[in-house]
Amino acid sequence: MGEITVSGGKNTSVAVIPATLLCDAPCTIENLPDIDDVHALIEILEHLGARVEYVPGHHLTVDPSGVKSCHVPFPYTNRLRASYYLLGALLGRSGCAEVAYPGGCDIGSRPIDQHLKGFSALGAKIEDRGGVVYAKAEKLQGADIFFDMVTVGGTINVMMAAAKAEGNTVIYNPAKEPHIVDLANFLNSMGAKIKGAGTDVIRIRGQQKLRGTTYTVIPDQIETGTLMIAAAATRGDVTIRGCIPTHMEALTAKLLEMGVRVTQSDDSIRVRPQSEQRAVNVKTQVYPGFPTDLQQPMTALLCMATGTSTVSETIFEQRFKHLDELRRMGAKIKLMDRTVLIEGVRELYGAPVTVTDLRAGAALVVAGLMAKGITEIYETSYIDRGYERIEEKLRSLGADIRREKL
Repeated sequence: MGEITVSGGKNTSVAVIPATLLCDAPCTIENLPDIDDVHALIEILEHLGARVEYVPGHHLTVDPSGVKSCHVPFPYTNRLRASYYLLGALLGRSGCAEVAYPGGCDIGSRPIDQHLKGFSALGAKIEDRGGVVYAKAEKLQGADIFFDMVTVGGTINVMMAAAKAEGNTVIYNPAKEPHIVDLANFLNSMGAKIKGAGTDVIRIRGQQKLRGTTYTVIPDQIETGTLMIAAAATRGDVTIRGCIPTHMEALTAKLLEMGVRVTQSDDSIRVRPQSEQRAVNVKTQVYPGFPTDLQQPMTALLCMATGTSTVSETIFEQRFKHLDELRRMGAKIKLMDRTVLIEGVRELYGAPVTVTDLRAGAALVVAGLMAKGITEIYETSYIDRGYERIEEKLRSLGADIRREKL
């Protein structure tokens, strides 16, 4: 039982930080989470020549006026998937981007063909050789861009490049996630002209210059969801403050269907036990559907729900590497193609388990909170990529969890 405050949004932060390159004046970003992905992007900006002042838990100020390079080598991009946002930011800044392919979690194919299609439509020439994407344009020109599939990364990258292109750009079939809207708001605070973020069509009027700004990123949607799931898993009474309840409607609906009591106010969500938790069926979808980033923690929660649940993953085909670790803890799980069948068990048991990606780490934390005995979680660096001091937050709510050095 207790209260906890959500950190700033990871998915917004990793887009907003590269976007500071689109102007030549200092930008200050507040409410950034103190996570490894943020630290990695700061190192990339410094490598490019930006001056950076970072006060964890307070603000990040970026002065990009000294940036002359447009090359980001593999040792930098290998640390996080969002490094590909440097393509749109550098292309918009200087008409040149040389960015090695990104790293991050191995959860399946995440091609950037739609990103490159968008850059080409804006007039950039694209080459892909030696594991590096080269994009160059004498002058970016606004264009109509039709995405063949909904792509969060492609929408963000094209928005950044088009913000500095000459003329008007219209993006059809864009992603609608909250961090898409937040990035548009950040760019508009710099003087960009972007309308329609969060809808079926985004319209952008390119601006020659953008100004410095101070901006506060939105709360983390996925941390909010993870804490909601953790509260349900432990049958605790937890109030999560500083969140945006409307972003959580898909998860809230499933928890209510399970028999968990969820109540909301303007900026908080309270999760309480109500009755026996029932099995439900979950299918990941693009926003506003059930988030793929919450599929793995939700799978862990359903391991002890009464009945048989199904979880279908439609976004990333390899987001199931946590299943073997859950089985080690006593879960009854069967994977059929991209659907997980979960037969609820009465108990899970602590075991040594290994994290394979960021959200799998969250799933194993949730499972460990439910399990009898001690659970040891290894390779926690994946968790640190996206959660700010998660063990401290859970401990403040009464969880028996600690971090130990090997």
